[in-house]
Amino acid sequence: MEIKKIAKLIEQNGGRLYLVGGAVRDSLLKRPVYDEDYCVVGIDKNKFVKLFPNAIPRGKSFEVFDIEGCEFALARTEKKIGKGHKNFEIITNENITIEEDLKRRDLTINAIAKDILTNEIIDPFNGIDDIKNRTIKAIGKSFLEDPLRAYRAARFACELNFEVHENTLKLMNNLKEELDTLSKERVFVEFRKALSSNKPSIFFNVLKKADILDVHFKEIYDLIGSMQPIEYHPEGDSYNHTMIAVDNSTSLTDNLLIRYASLVHDLGKGLTPKEMYPHHHGHAEKGVEPVKNLSNRIGVPIAWKKAGITSSREHMRRRNI
Repeated sequence: MEIKKIAKLIEQNGGRLYLVGGAVRDSLLKRPVYDEDYCVVGIDKNKFVKLFPNAIPRGKSFEVFDIEGCEFALARTEKKIGKGHKNFEIITNENITIEEDLKRRDLTINAIAKDILTNEIIDPFNGIDDIKNRTIKAIGKSFLEDPLRAYRAARFACELNFEVHENTLKLMNNLKEELDTLSKERVFVEFRKALSSNKPSIFFNVLKKADILDVHFKEIYDLIGSMQPIEYHPEGDSYNHTMIAVDNSTSLTDNLLIRYASLVHDLGKGLTPKEMYPHHHGHAEKGVEPVKNLSNRIGVPIAWKKAGITSSREHMRRRNI
């Protein structure tokens, strides 16, 4: 596909084509670009279909098309009309500008566009500065329209090793009551991407800072303050121990099943009564139920769940031999 020819044809018919989203962000970060998404401004659905009869419609609630594996979405605005991740009124027409389309996005680093014909960068929310400063920042209060954005912000911080801006952490906390409206499938997608990163602990630490860790990851939250014998665990409580374990697992394997097993191996310590600290007698077997609960809540694959149960039940065995 020759993107310049597509952009030229769109221009000849009164429109404009922009590269948007992650492709622009990752290009600026000099990271590999795997997916290229485009925004079409100044053209409605009927004209687009006439210009590109081979385009495959993909969108259910808004106008988006596939051309040779790349996504072309017509510029749109959104208006929240109810609770949750899906209750939006979508408006698509040829009068919506690229700036208006970018405004509906979640984070400043994801709200940058590049004109395909001129290479001009459109950056109305100073996302480039935030990339330079390695900061995750919400565009504004519109961030509150979609609870999934709380987990996306934590996941991007994890993938990019960025800090989340204090105001954005507050917005994430404001979404806490709506997080339980998310499907387990959507939560798992963000969790899986975080677990695929080089330092998954950032994801959990951001959720902890925003005080929303206890919604979908309660069993991990319960490890906070669960003290351990200092001679064996100078790192502090069971939460810190778990974060170190999952981060260390990433240097050993790309297998997400094993990384998950590392994450959940000590969940039984979250059930220990405080009066028993720093000892956690029987935590290996006690951890089976929390592993099941967490696995079911976020919808991990059955194989991951089984590995997590085995990891919890058996991780003390070698030490006891």
